[in-house]
Order: sequence, then structure tokens, then C-alpha cells
Amino acid sequence: MTSSSPDTPSWHSIADVERDTGLSKDTLRVWERRYGFPMPARDALGERQYDNDQLIRLRHIRRLIDAGHRPGRVVALPLDGLVELNTQRQPERIQPDATPSDLAVSNPSRDETGLATERWMQMLRRQDAHGLRQALAQMQLERGLARLITECVAPMNVLVGQAWLEGRLAVYEEHLYTEIVQSVMRQALGQLSQARSPRPPRILLTTLPGEVHGLGLLMAECFMVLEGCHTIPLGVQTPLPDIVNAAATSEADIVALSFTAAQNPRDVRTALGQLRERLPAHVEIWAGGNCPALYKPQRGRPASAAPTFLPMGRLQDIQEGVARWRALAPADAA
Repeated sequence: MTSSSPDTPSWHSIADVERDTGLSKDTLRVWERRYGFPMPARDALGERQYDNDQLIRLRHIRRLIDAGHRPGRVVALPLDGLVELNTQRQPERIQPDATPSDLAVSNPSRDETGLATERWMQMLRRQDAHGLRQALAQMQLERGLARLITECVAPMNVLVGQAWLEGRLAVYEEHLYTEIVQSVMRQALGQLSQARSPRPPRILLTTLPGEVHGLGLLMAECFMVLEGCHTIPLGVQTPLPDIVNAAATSEADIVALSFTAAQNPRDVRTALGQLRERLPAHVEIWAGGNCPALYKPQRGRPASAAPTFLPMGRLQDIQEGVARWRALAPADAA
């Protein structure tokens, strides 16, 4: 597993870089010939070796390409140019701007949140898993699940992602953070589920093959449960036919999918179109995450037809989507 923190080796094989960035080996070789970057060294066996600086540049390049930039315009840019372009991108999706109505409270000051997240980052760098888990669990007890997500997890996600992008956080540290946050949220979710009787809509949650990140999906599930929904989590990387079968077996009203910016936009739209064709018309598809393709106009369907999917870019959209579904559902269903 590749890592770019200061205390780890500064050289990475082409397979390491492929796993880290999602850029294929063939793509890296083509860019090397066409654009003069990356420019790896060679080991004693003649195998390509990439240093930390190149790895960080490639991470930025991948994000920009996912956001719609063409390789020819960004691959040869220096790091400061890539960083400037990345900072000009619109804010990451799935940033909550409202808590569920029954839990709405005044937000703490930005200074308070900033101090807390700084302490948590220090715990993460020390690999103090117990301390970080306890801190998040205590915050959940004090503020509730919704505020834990909106005030703590969401800003922490941004900090962790940026630190990884800039090479200040190792891959294993990012994985440790994800595991701790997921364990705290799942425990809170289990307690909440025991205290409430779910009602429609029935929402099946998963990701498609190739999408291994499930944190955003879990955040969405928490807000669905807070709205009283019946959730059916399948985990990540469920093949399309299995999603269709699971939706039929569970009598799902909605299939909710999560996509990160690492997913190829064209593949995402194609997969969503295929899923729409295979699911019954009454089963809605909700798609959320940071993939830019989710928030572009949906073309290729008759004006009178229902959209292929409903984009869920904010946690507030889940509240609104549930309220809309219940308002339109037959009385015996809602």
C-alpha cells in the first residue's frame, strides 16, 4: 500500500500509484510519453519508481480530470497550478446545510468546531484510535447523531481528504479514520433503530462495483433513519443484477447509491441508465456523492418521462426527498 507521509518510503511502484490514484498503468505510460509527466526513475530491474512529489501531483490531476478538465490542459501543470485549479472547484457535495427538523438546534461556533477537529487530527496522526473513538462517541452523546455528522464528521472528512491529497496523511491513517467514524456511527445507528419503528419508504443502499467508499452512504443512511425510513444496507460494490434482485425481494421503494469523485463520470451515467431500465418504474433511484456527473442535466429521455435518477447532493435533500415521497405515496403505502 502506498503512502506519502514523511516517515514512509519516498518511492512508489507503478502498481502503487495505480491503486492510490485510480489512474491505470497504461494512462501513466501514455502521459509520460505525450506530456513528459510523470517522469519516474528506474530501479535496478528497470521498473518505474515514482517519488512523493509526483504522487501528490497525480492525485490533484485525477481530481481535476474527474471534475471535467482535459488531460492535455492539466497533466503538465506544476503543483501550484494544480492546487489553484482545485481550489477553484465548487465545494464538495454531500455537505449538510441543515439537520432534520425534529433535531434542529443552533450550531456551535466555527472556532469550537475547528478546535475539536484539530484535536482529532492530532489523535489520528498519533494513531490514538481509542482516544478518537471515545471523543466522537462523547460528541454523539452530547449533540446527537445528526449534529455529530453535520458539525463533526463532515468538516473532518474535508480535512482528512485534503491532508491525504497534499501528502500530509498516509493512506493507512485515512483508513483508520474511516473505520473509527463508521464504527461510531453504526453504534449510534443501531441504538436509534431499536428506539424507532421504521415506516416507508423502504430504501436499499449500496454502491456499484468499483466504488469501495461507503462512508458517505453510511452518513446518508443515518439521516434516512432519523427521518423514520426503513433502510436496507447492502454494503459496497453490489453488481447491477444483484441490486435489481435485492430491490425486488425487499420490495424497496427507493434504491440509493453513492459515488465519489474517483468514479468515471461516463461510467456512472451509463450504470445509472442501465439500472433505471431494469428497475420497475415506481422504484426511484437516488444518487449522491461527489461525482460531478450526478449534477449535470439528464439528457436522452423524453420530456414527459421521469428522470433517470434524483441527485442528492446535500443531506437536506434526503429530508426533502422523503417528505416528497410520502406526500405522493398512496395512503396505505405511506
